[in-house]
Order: sequence, then C-alpha cells, then structure tokens
Amino acid sequence: MKLSTRSLITAAATLVVALAVLCGCSGGAPDAAYGKGAPATGLEDPAKKDIAMQLVSSAENSSLDWKSQYTYIEDIGDGRGYTAGIIGFCSGTGDMLRVVERYAKARPGNPLERFRPALRAVEGTDAHTGLGRPFTEAWADAAGDPAFRSAQDAERDTSYFEPAVEQARSDGLGALGQFIYYDAYVMHGSGDTEGSVGFRTMRRHALAKARAPSQGGDEVAYLNAFLDARVAAIRQEPSHTDTSRVDTAQRVFLRAGKLGLETPLKWRVYGDSYRIDGP
Repeated sequence: MKLSTRSLITAAATLVVALAVLCGCSGGAPDAAYGKGAPATGLEDPAKKDIAMQLVSSAENSSLDWKSQYTYIEDIGDGRGYTAGIIGFCSGTGDMLRVVERYAKARPGNPLERFRPALRAVEGTDAHTGLGRPFTEAWADAAGDPAFRSAQDAERDTSYFEPAVEQARSDGLGALGQFIYYDAYVMHGSGDTEGSVGFRTMRRHALAKARAPSQGGDEVAYLNAFLDARVAAIRQEPSHTDTSRVDTAQRVFLRAGKLGLETPLKWRVYGDSYRIDGP
C-alpha cells in the first residue's frame, strides 16, 4: 500500500498551512450475509469491482486509469521502501516479494526472479540494498508481460480485495461498505504494525461505537463509526496525515446514500476532483 507522491506533498502542505487535517480475516456467507437494506450486488460484480479499483487508484496514483499502474514503481519516502504496481505493493512490507514470487512460478527465469533474495533481505525496512535501478527497470519492463500483470492481480485479490470483501459481507455491508473495507486494507494492511493501526483494530473500534448491520445495526451509522476509526488511524501515521480519501470521498458517497456505489459518483481526494458516470 502507498500514498502517491502528490498526496505526500499535499499532506505536508496541509500540515504547514492548517497544522491539522489516505493478515487474516473472517469469511462471510454469500448473499444471505447482506444486512437489511443492503443492495443485492456487491463488489463480486465485475463492474462494481472496477469502480472500486478506480476509486483506490484516484488516491493511490492520482488517476482513474488503474490498469496503467502495473509499470509504476518509486520510493515515495514513507518508510516502506519501493512502492509499485496497481495498489502500491511495497518492498518493505513483503507483498512486493509475493508478487515477484508469483511471477517466478508463472514465468521461471524472468528478469525479476534474481531479485528475490534482495527483497527478502529488505523486508521490514526502507532499504534498496541489492535492488536499485536494475530492479525498478526490470519491474517496469515486466509489466508488459500478461503473466506479471496476473501476478499483481492475484496478490491484490488474495491479500487485500477478497479478505476485505468477505469481512464486509459477513458484517452485512453492501458495495460501498465493501469498498471502504478494501481501501482500508490497501492503505493500512490487516493488522497493526509499529507506528500504524491496521484494519482489524479499526473494525474493533467501530464495533465498540456502533453495531454492524449483521448485528441488527444501521449500515450508515456503522460505516460512519468505521470511517471515524479510519481517520484516527490515518492521523497516527506521519506519512498518512491527509484524510481527504475519507472526508471528501467515502463520506460523500455515504451522505448521498450510495450504499451500492451507484453512479454517478463525484469526489475529491488530495485536492483533485474525479467523476465516474457509469460502469
């Protein structure tokens, strides 16, 4: 997970000007898990999933064109080493290594395979040891290979999208709630790490304030409680102080009653405006 360079700059400017202000989980049942009033279709609908990917990309890459991000790689100075790909896999958090290992299984002998020992060595740090330009160039070049794009897709789904959506369905949430959980997974991960709060802690804090729809609670009230917990978590991390991906995006959809991520959707994140008119 990552913040884009633009978001980091914007967050720094916001602090200067205002002095304030973007792994396991339980599974859920299929459609019966939805709460009262939840839409019948969630992010299992490919069109809705694509909308969710565009929303995440607006915060992660300042672009709705998430499919152009397979080549992306840079160190954005957030303490996680290199950040890359469609949701910001990081050399310091281990998910970048998992992408490379998936690719190695699909395409033995590919140019990224030789960097696996270096990626193992830098996990948990922001170091570039054994990586550098040869690695970043190999990553960008590999993005032209469908097998590498599939490796990114698979890691996204296995580590982030599927557990987030399954938990949201279990909590009785519709498409918006599923996206809100997914975005939290992407940015924070599932569990707490040093200096950061993960998804499971956010959810626990939300449940202390409001019941989930699966417990008979109101979906809007519960999602507001979760977003409150998310904002608090963001403000705990020096590199994640800008809360606009919640305040001027997800809360906008919630106030508009778009629990099914119904289009059109209009939002702002890190000062930029976006719109999705349809699937």
